[in-house]
This record gives sequence, C-alpha cells and structure tokens, in this order.
Amino acid sequence: MNPREVELALRKQRLRIRADAQREDMLHRLAGIETALDSVDRAREYARWAATQAPLLSGGLLFLLLRPRRAWRLARRAWLAWLLLRKIRRSPLPAGLRDIIRRRATPGRP
Repeated sequence: MNPREVELALRKQRLRIRADAQREDMLHRLAGIETALDSVDRAREYARWAATQAPLLSGGLLFLLLRPRRAWRLARRAWLAWLLLRKIRRSPLPAGLRDIIRRRATPGRP
C-alpha cells in the first residue's frame, strides 16, 4: 500500500470512531426527551382518532350539552352495567351461562 492509501484508511477509521462516539453521545442526550416525544406521538394518535370519529364525538358532546341530566344518568347506568359485567365475568358461573354471556358481550359473534 502506498502512503496515501494508508493515510486515507486511517482517516476513514478515525472518522468512523468519531461518528460512533457522536452517535452514542446523541443517544445519551436524547434519552430524557424520548418520553416527551412518546407523549407527543400518543397525543397525535388521539387527535387523529378524534378527527375520524368527529360525528360521533360531536353528537355525544351535543347530547351532553343539551341534555346534561339525561347524559349523566346514561353514563351512570353504563358505568354500573360495566361494573356488573366485570363482576359476572370474574365470578364462577355455570359453564353454559358463562358462554351465553360471553357470546352476547362479544360483537360479531352469533
């Protein structure tokens, strides 16, 4: 090898070592920011979901604003039904009754 090729090979090796060190330094510095960026990504996903569900969300909000008592009563009943369903799913039931409840609770199944 001529001296020029050796010099270029050494320079290339030094650049790789320096790039690796810079990469490690950058990863170390960005470790604290990663959780904040994850939160931003999650918020963007929620906003995207809300944009696709706009008619449903606006209808629910309109119902809440126009009929607050009825909306509160409906929410309370839904909450109690959800709690009851959780309790039923956890309790030991006869196999036949448990299967009927699961079939009715799972949409898309006959």
